[in-house]
Amino acid sequence: MAATDISSAPSTSVSNPSGTRLRLGALTALVIGSMVGSGVFSLPQNMAAGAGPLAIIIGWGITAVGMLALVFVYQSLATRKPELDAGPYAYAKAGFGPFVGFNAAWGYWISAWVGNVSYAVIVFSALSYFFPAFGDGNTWQAVLGASVLLWVIHFLVMAGVRQAAIVNMIVTIAKIAPIVLFIGIVVVAFKVDVFSADFTGLGNASLGSIMNQVKSTMLVTLWVFIGIEGASVFSARAERRKDIATATVLGFFTCLALYALVSLLSLGIISQPELAALKNPSMAGVLEAVVGPWGAILINLALVVSVVGAFLSWTLLAAEVPHVSGKDGTMPAFFGFENERGVPSTSLLITNILVQIFLIITLFAQSTYQALFFIASTAILVPYIFSGAYAAKLAITGESYGGGQNRAVPMLTGLVATIYGLWLVYAAGLSYLFMCAILYAPGIIFYVWARRENGQRLFHPVEAVLAIALVAVGLYAGYEMWTGAVSAL
Repeated sequence: MAATDISSAPSTSVSNPSGTRLRLGALTALVIGSMVGSGVFSLPQNMAAGAGPLAIIIGWGITAVGMLALVFVYQSLATRKPELDAGPYAYAKAGFGPFVGFNAAWGYWISAWVGNVSYAVIVFSALSYFFPAFGDGNTWQAVLGASVLLWVIHFLVMAGVRQAAIVNMIVTIAKIAPIVLFIGIVVVAFKVDVFSADFTGLGNASLGSIMNQVKSTMLVTLWVFIGIEGASVFSARAERRKDIATATVLGFFTCLALYALVSLLSLGIISQPELAALKNPSMAGVLEAVVGPWGAILINLALVVSVVGAFLSWTLLAAEVPHVSGKDGTMPAFFGFENERGVPSTSLLITNILVQIFLIITLFAQSTYQALFFIASTAILVPYIFSGAYAAKLAITGESYGGGQNRAVPMLTGLVATIYGLWLVYAAGLSYLFMCAILYAPGIIFYVWARRENGQRLFHPVEAVLAIALVAVGLYAGYEMWTGAVSAL
């Protein structure tokens, strides 16, 4: 999860002359830029914290299959439903009704702004290499610094900042160049005996079985692929619809190669227990072990520049999702308000207030970056699952398919993407599902608000049952966390 082009924020009513539409190169850069963010810099420790080399390989294999199916889902939907340009929540709404569509939009929004909290944490965790008072990014000094950064970005966006090309260039160089350099160096320094010392991870009792180890990798791998839908979200701006599919596939395989190499090669430099104990961004610790202190300095500086750029871009993206939803009636109309410069001012303010609240919570709950990205990753599963289900539904019913067109492959990829999403729900575990239920349940208030504004029926019978169940689980989860029976932070 990372930066997107500010000038290309999603909209349901994009009107671009042909000269400003995005070509294949721009769309591919958008997909890669949307995925490569802070996550890759912490991959070595995040993966090794719960798994050995064998489980990590299996985890990447499962992720490759599941995310590739999701890639094909967005490829198919972009061409079969070109009128749906409002992002993944539009697919959920079109396929399964307004309540499911609302929750997809709500979940995408939650994922975006909680992800921004994690960005703020990791920026100051990286800066602690130079200024130890920032600790793991959740000391009072770090929270104060993150709060200042948050509101500086807020007012920059409110002023109509549009230097996206400059920001994107800096961010892209800062992200990709150090990663490629890192891979090149650790390939040379890779030690087979270190990598194979405890290949299964079963020698470390704290890791548990291979299945438990694989499960521990799932939300980490999902987090670094959030943004795979980037070209689909911006499909209204594509010069050619077919470029959306090509850009998504190119972006996926590029990022998969980078991510897998970073996580696996690191296990040939430092043993799994030592890697698991590294402070994030753990790429810095791995490179320092090979080349000395300058390696850690390089990675920490690259991360700070990358994540500040990502923070800016995803601030606008997080505000844009409820903004677009407010304009099309999915969320209350006040989310759709804009200032004179076309900035979604109300949505931006609400989003950043929530980010500020969660930053304060990290101070008192001593939350970690990893806990925050687990929450963000779990929250986004709703739009992902229903995107896959919608693609499968179209193939099964034949809607948007002409006579004689092959429906078996789209149906299979839709079902695989849906099953993969459900597997991730299982792999997430009770704590993060409960945390997401607490965050999802209040959304019903805004759903009812929007439906009344538009004079529409509140719930159909099945939707009413889903709403009651969501509130019940949210209340139970709140009680369990209040008593300390379950803890996510």
